[in-house]
Amino acid sequence: MRTGRFLNGMLNYPQIDPVVFSLGPVTVYWYGVMYLAGFLLGGLLGLVRAGRPNSDWTPQQVWDLLFYVALGVVLGGRFGYALFYNSAHYLQHPVSLLFIWKGGMSFHGGLLGVCVALYLYARRHQRAFLSVADFLAPLCALGLGAGRLGNFINQELWGRVSDVPWAMVFPAVGPPARHPSQLYEAGLEGLVLFAMVWIYSSKPRLPGRVSGLFLIGYAAFRFLIEFFREPDAHLGFLLIDHFSMGQLLCGPMLLIGLWLLYRGRPNSG
Repeated sequence: MRTGRFLNGMLNYPQIDPVVFSLGPVTVYWYGVMYLAGFLLGGLLGLVRAGRPNSDWTPQQVWDLLFYVALGVVLGGRFGYALFYNSAHYLQHPVSLLFIWKGGMSFHGGLLGVCVALYLYARRHQRAFLSVADFLAPLCALGLGAGRLGNFINQELWGRVSDVPWAMVFPAVGPPARHPSQLYEAGLEGLVLFAMVWIYSSKPRLPGRVSGLFLIGYAAFRFLIEFFREPDAHLGFLLIDHFSMGQLLCGPMLLIGLWLLYRGRPNSG
């Protein structure tokens, strides 16, 4: 791996090989490693939350929940990408849905998949849906950040052409320097969102409040970063030719988050 360097005021992409290693027919990609790292981080954070006083979660229940969530993320994220962003391609080439290592995951589709997984988990373990969602919400952001690093390594979901000093030339795209929007998302949707939700969840909250803050934070950060991210070429801009699909999908997410955060009586905690 070559390190990035400034060239004519721009930062060159560090030329990261998307393949970690190959062993016979088995090839391990950084994209998959980042997803695995995200799930493991979530599991470890879940164990920390389960170890808090008055917690009614056991380590086994945490890992069971993460198994449900992993299925929801992968299946929902992949089918959501096919539905929201590239339905024509996947209708013609349905087998390519299995090629997850090549990228092509939708957060909003993954969120829907996770909601289904949480419903199934809550029903099986006789827990309230919002209680499970509030337990999970603080565990997710670092995994999202890891996924965005996977996007960066794959040279996908790049930013718009820019002349800011930190603009980056992605070899897979071409000479124009662009915003490294994947790193913006890793920072805001990953680190900053994690800090917000983790700190907020450190005190008892009414059901749905923690999940609401997570939804609001993600929707706000994603909506902002989309102004620096290149929209999908086959979709372009939507809604008066100004907003991207990602921004439109953030709208319902923001409204649901606001409803969860502010419904009921004010939180005295």
